[in-house]
Amino acid sequence: MTKIIVVGGGAGGLELATKLGRTLGRKKRAQITLVDRKASHLWKPLLHEVATGSLDEGVDALSYRAHAKNHYFDFQMGSLNDIDRERKVIALSEFKDDHGELLMPSRELEYDILVMALGSTSNDFNTPGVRDNCIFLDSPEQAHRFRTEMNNQFLKLHAKNGQGTVDIAIVGAGATGVELSAELHNAVKELRTYGFGDLDSSKLNVNLVEAGERILPALPPRISSAAHSELTKLGVNVRTNTMVTQADSDGLTTKGGDKIPAQIMVWAAGIKAPDFMKDIGGLETNRINQLVVKNTLQTTLDDNIFAIGDLAQCTQADGSFVPPRAQAAHQMASCAFSNIIAKLNGRDLKDYIYKDKGSLVSLSRFSTVGSLMGNLTKGSMMVEGRIARVVYISLYRMHQMALHGLIKTSLMMLVGRINRVLRPNLKLH
Repeated sequence: MTKIIVVGGGAGGLELATKLGRTLGRKKRAQITLVDRKASHLWKPLLHEVATGSLDEGVDALSYRAHAKNHYFDFQMGSLNDIDRERKVIALSEFKDDHGELLMPSRELEYDILVMALGSTSNDFNTPGVRDNCIFLDSPEQAHRFRTEMNNQFLKLHAKNGQGTVDIAIVGAGATGVELSAELHNAVKELRTYGFGDLDSSKLNVNLVEAGERILPALPPRISSAAHSELTKLGVNVRTNTMVTQADSDGLTTKGGDKIPAQIMVWAAGIKAPDFMKDIGGLETNRINQLVVKNTLQTTLDDNIFAIGDLAQCTQADGSFVPPRAQAAHQMASCAFSNIIAKLNGRDLKDYIYKDKGSLVSLSRFSTVGSLMGNLTKGSMMVEGRIARVVYISLYRMHQMALHGLIKTSLMMLVGRINRVLRPNLKLH
C-alpha cells in the first residue's frame, strides 16, 4: 500500500490530509499519516483574537487524533528531525513532557510520497534583543503568553485606580499587527463591562511600528489608507518609515535613536521557514529556509516530495513568488491533492496557478476593510463595513467546510451563536 506522509497540520497540511483520507484512506488505496508536534490545530489567522481573549481556543481548536479517526488517516505526534531521501524515511525527534520525561522515543516513518507543510515562523532579522524581549504571535502558546501579560498589566493598572497607561508596541504592520492593534481596543472596551470601570482607550497606548512607507504593504494603497484612518480613530499611534534596531525589556529603539516605551512588545515583521529546514535532506532551499518547488509543487530535486503553504517558494508566471497567505495554502492543498492522485494513477501533473481572491483585514468589532477580486468585479473592488466583515468570517467557514463538510460546519456556526449568549465576550482566564 502506498504510504503518504503530510508533515505539518496547519491550514494547508490538515486540509490535504483530510482530503487524502476521505478518498484514498477510506478505500484502503493508501496509508495517510499526518505528523505534527502539537496535539491540536487552530487556524493561524485567528491567533490575534486568542491573544486578546476575544476567541476561546478551547472551543475552536481541533484535536488531530479525533479528526484523523473521523477522516481515515493516522496521526503521529512528533517533530521532524531529518529526511533520508535514499531510504525514503523521515526521522522524528524524541518527545518529552514539561518535566523532561520521555513520552515518545525518536523514530522513523517510511514514505512513498512526502508532503512538507510546516508553515512559517516569525523572522526577527537578527535584530538585537528581539528574541529575548518580544512575543512572536505565531503559535497558540505565544498567544496565551500575550494574553497573560496583557491581563496582568490591566490588573496592575486597575490596582492603581487607573493611574498610568498600558504601553504595547507592535512591530510589523501587516495583517497580524494591524488586526491585533484594533483587537486590543476592543479588549479594553469589553473589560470595562467586567469590573474594570476605570479602563478606557486613553489608558491603552498602542504603537504600531512599520519600517515601510505604509501599513499593509502587500495590499492596495487605498485599503492601506482606509485601515490607517480607522486605526488612528481608535487611538493607535501608527509609525511608518520607522525601523527598529533593538529591543530591550522596557521598550524599542529605532534607527533614528527614538525610544518607544512598552511593557509588552510583539514582533510581527516578516516570516521565515523554521531554521532546521535549511538544506534538509539535501533539498534546495532559499535564504529564508523555504523549500524551492516546481510549478507542480514538487521540490526541485525530488519528485516524491511536495511542499505547500508558507514553507514553499513557488514562482508565478510574472516571476514573483506566491504570497504567504491562508488562501494560497488552501489552493496549494487542493492542487497537491490533485497532483498526488494523478501521480498515483500515472497521469500528467498540473501546474499550480495562484488565484488572488482579494484580501480582507478585520479591525475587530469596529470595521473590516479589504478588496475582493474575481469575474464579477472585473478586477478588484474595495469593500468595507458589514459586507467586508461577513466575507472575512466566511473565509474561516470555508476552511471549516474543507475539514468538516457542510452539515458539521453549520452545526458549529449554530453552537457559536449559542455560545455568544452563554459565554462572556472575552476570555478572562
